[in-house]
Amino acid sequence: MGQNYKVAVIGLGSMGYGVASSLLRAGLTVYGYDINDAQMAKFREAGGAEGALADVAGDLDAVVTVVLNAAQTEAVLFGDGGAVPMLRKGAAVMSCATVAPDFARKMESQCAETGVLYLDAPISGGPIRAADGALSVLASGTAETFAALKPALDGMASDVFEMGDCAGPGSAMKAVNQLLVGVHIATMAEALTFGMTQGVDPKRFYEVITKSAGNSWALENRTPHIIDNDYSPKSQVNIWPKDLGIVQDIARSAQFSAPISGAALQMYLAAQGMGLGAEDDAAVAKVYAAMAGLTLPGQE
Repeated sequence: MGQNYKVAVIGLGSMGYGVASSLLRAGLTVYGYDINDAQMAKFREAGGAEGALADVAGDLDAVVTVVLNAAQTEAVLFGDGGAVPMLRKGAAVMSCATVAPDFARKMESQCAETGVLYLDAPISGGPIRAADGALSVLASGTAETFAALKPALDGMASDVFEMGDCAGPGSAMKAVNQLLVGVHIATMAEALTFGMTQGVDPKRFYEVITKSAGNSWALENRTPHIIDNDYSPKSQVNIWPKDLGIVQDIARSAQFSAPISGAALQMYLAAQGMGLGAEDDAAVAKVYAAMAGLTLPGQE
């Protein structure tokens, strides 16, 4: 299908830019849109197609939204200048933000009113895997929708998990994943700083735990940020009150107690309260350090 397949990626942040670059590398015609003009210019210089969304929307096969949350998803799809009313019948939307399952079902229903297909398709794997076209996509939608988005899915993902034949199950699975990752990052910070109270150096902590049963992907990925005193945001603290908030909302509606994710949520809220919201989520360790009077590497 190659360049005959036209896709717009809306949201060129750390994940979206990687997705757009991967689709470009797969030989698709890719338009990139963002509120940050510099990101759009950078993508066009890398080979992205020229043209305003309003001018090209009618010719698109697909729109991939890689924005922060439900409000932004709804805005780019149905708000002022939103994509969906401009798309042809049979075009497909792939929505990659972490949202509640009910919201995903609502978007699918609204898209269907104009004959547009909708894939509930949250992504996992981080910016490096996004740039490598090796994301995991936790997707749910009709067989027709999966078929319409196959070139895009092939270009951006190493694993496409088909969770169901309508919107909702993809977002439910992402909430499960986010419960684990959010808890793992907070627990890494707790364990690292707990070790420091006993004289365990963070570098030694990393060396030992990554070869022990206490290891996790999040620990392996985030601990180096603390050791290197590098809190430039690969994934912001701000993401977790949103994502763990979704977990808690779903849990309440299911009359399910989720106390461990609730405790992790409080630590990210504390980090926001300390003004750390825009820092890398490994900065949750600063909350523990402040409470215990510890000095993290490079913070002397």
